[in-house]
Amino acid sequence: MIHMLDIAFSDATTPAGGTIAILAPSGTAPAGMFAQIDAATGGALARAARAAHFGFELAKTCVVLAPGAGYDRVILVGLGAMDALCATGAERAGVAAARALAQGGAQGAIVADSLSPGLAAHAALGVVLGSYRFDSYRTTPRKGEAEKLARVSVLAADPAATQAAWQPLAAVARGVFLCRDLVSEPANMLRPPEFEQRILALRDLGVEVEVLDRDAMHKLGFGALLGVAQGSDAPPRTVIMRWNGGVAGEAPVAFVGKGVTFDSGGISIKPAAGMDEMKTDMGGAAAVVGTMAALAGRKAKVNAVGVVGLVENMLSGNAQRPGDVVRTAAGQTVEVLNTDAEGRLVLADVLWYTQDRFKPRFMVNLATLTGAIVVSLGVERAGLFSNNDELAGYLSGTGEATGEKLWRMPLDAAYLELLRSDIADLKNIGGRPGGSITAAKFLECFVNDVPWAHLDIAGTVFSSRATSHAPKGATGFGVRLLDRLVSTHYEG
Repeated sequence: MIHMLDIAFSDATTPAGGTIAILAPSGTAPAGMFAQIDAATGGALARAARAAHFGFELAKTCVVLAPGAGYDRVILVGLGAMDALCATGAERAGVAAARALAQGGAQGAIVADSLSPGLAAHAALGVVLGSYRFDSYRTTPRKGEAEKLARVSVLAADPAATQAAWQPLAAVARGVFLCRDLVSEPANMLRPPEFEQRILALRDLGVEVEVLDRDAMHKLGFGALLGVAQGSDAPPRTVIMRWNGGVAGEAPVAFVGKGVTFDSGGISIKPAAGMDEMKTDMGGAAAVVGTMAALAGRKAKVNAVGVVGLVENMLSGNAQRPGDVVRTAAGQTVEVLNTDAEGRLVLADVLWYTQDRFKPRFMVNLATLTGAIVVSLGVERAGLFSNNDELAGYLSGTGEATGEKLWRMPLDAAYLELLRSDIADLKNIGGRPGGSITAAKFLECFVNDVPWAHLDIAGTVFSSRATSHAPKGATGFGVRLLDRLVSTHYEG
């Protein structure tokens, strides 16, 4: 079950006291409720801002303790210049407000009367995203840690319009939370069969869910995916999600996710240091599930299909060996030179199956595919590879708009030569140079001529520090990006 804080919208009536955050732009004198509260406290807010040299820069905060008039804390949150404020900026301000409010208790109020209904709703989205915490397995509170926000009131100039604008964003927030929850789960709690059960819950939103078990995948020729799974006693799954919100019979948009619930590296075992982080190797599948939940939750006017391949890459007497040859669903054979390059094998079968069965308008796959992309781009952007300039352009622009940023990488034909095997059609690695590119080039062999993009999210799915939209830990990267891609370019 997804646990989000309770957001309520009400008229911009000055609260009697307690803890309150005021969203205010730079370069203007206090106005609206900000001016009222400042007057009620004898100008304490304006004096505090001057003393702290606080210029109301975007997402910056200034905390005023016990300013009078019954207020315990008043938090000034900057919006920056109003003429430059966009939805993502409003969200960043909301995240900052949520984090500051949590320092003083489980609930509070946010003054957003300077914002339009749409921007106020996005500020509320930021509040929700900033309040996330995965603490399912804690048995006692952590001393000195901020409280987990449970309820926030957003005081808006037009609460009814803000509430209406919030409804689809609430569905997106639930999708992000679902994605973060899945990525945060320990691997012993989220093996492929349990992951399947989490996805089946989307039926409550109207999503059609179909599951392919080992026998069904064997009949379909999923030799690459099943080869990865054969070392684990957890049975693999391919799960298909369908949201039919568009015109009947219209080709769907398609999202495909790598769902390796734990990646030991197999026989090509990973170093012990950091191997615990390999519970996040299903981040691509989590993003697809979260996206499908968001689209269904807001009743998107589009036909969409999400397909995830769920496996565990483990060692055993039956594990895949370096040098093995597998046959993919496409009929191509692959020499497996490194069992730790397993995600591309999973995606090879799932991508082929998706394009062959559903004939989609486009396919976007997400995967924590290579460490090489982190070397290239760090943790600020995900790698974008595509065979279609229009789709790549849409994704790049949407990434800039949502803050889930991408950087397009090359896919020159020459890179394919590095993947030629002496004994099979392909090999699953091409050497260290250009590792993220050769991995993407391998995937391209299984998409035919369908417009396709591969997002290598290895550096962005999990963060070692809090970011402008996410706390430390699972980020939910991809859900807002793909939802906005659909709503902007493919819906209705």
